[in-house]
Amino acid sequence: MSANKETFSRTVIFVFAVCLVCAALVSISAVQLKPLQVANKLLDQQTKILEAASLLEKTDGTSKSIKATYAQYVEARMIDLDSGEFIEGDPNLFDERRNSRDVTKSEKLENDIAGISRRSHDAVIYIVKNDAGNVDAVVFPIVGSGLWDLMYGFVGLESDLNTVRNVIYTAEMKETPGLGAEVLNPKWKALWPGKKIYNDNFDVAVQLVKGGVKPGNPNEINQVDGLSGATLTANGVTNTLRFWFGEQGYKPFIAKNRDGGLK
Repeated sequence: MSANKETFSRTVIFVFAVCLVCAALVSISAVQLKPLQVANKLLDQQTKILEAASLLEKTDGTSKSIKATYAQYVEARMIDLDSGEFIEGDPNLFDERRNSRDVTKSEKLENDIAGISRRSHDAVIYIVKNDAGNVDAVVFPIVGSGLWDLMYGFVGLESDLNTVRNVIYTAEMKETPGLGAEVLNPKWKALWPGKKIYNDNFDVAVQLVKGGVKPGNPNEINQVDGLSGATLTANGVTNTLRFWFGEQGYKPFIAKNRDGGLK
């Protein structure tokens, strides 16, 4: 009987020791890998911003080239979304997700068509300059609900702050492959350049059209083909764009700067 008890005790001690060692190894690995994870996340963000600005082709695809191109052409600036004014702050320390969870740094939305619940008071935008030092484009981050979860992306606009250069979603989503995840399809992304966010009355008019855009219709310049078999995701993209380029999003900033206000 005592032998059994001794065997059981040894087994418990052994299992406990193994668990303790494994937990320690996991913790050490997490700490050591965190800087690499942060660096990879930043590189992915810079890659998407360059793609939205049509600058990715200036790189050779290596991390060194991407970082150098981003540093040469892109300037991150913080803005107050309500006033549309530039504000002081370090864009590198800004975290939209963290801010949106902080009741002191965000607000509850009344007309939440993007499905984000709370919106940060501030945002970071990316001003892109050409080789002459003139503003060539501006990249705006967006976030909104798809079918299953929030989808994050970037919209690059020409210097008129209306004409779309690119709409780039990140791979960080839970949309159905072949359906909602078609927002990552190069063929769908290729439909965006040249489209307009606003109509002649400066109303947000951009939308995805179920069944495809009919050529020659008066609103064609504001329309992009919907996502086949993914109506809810397509509606989410439309609502996300209309929110972020509306009064609760970037419109106050764009209103102040669309007539050559950016230098």
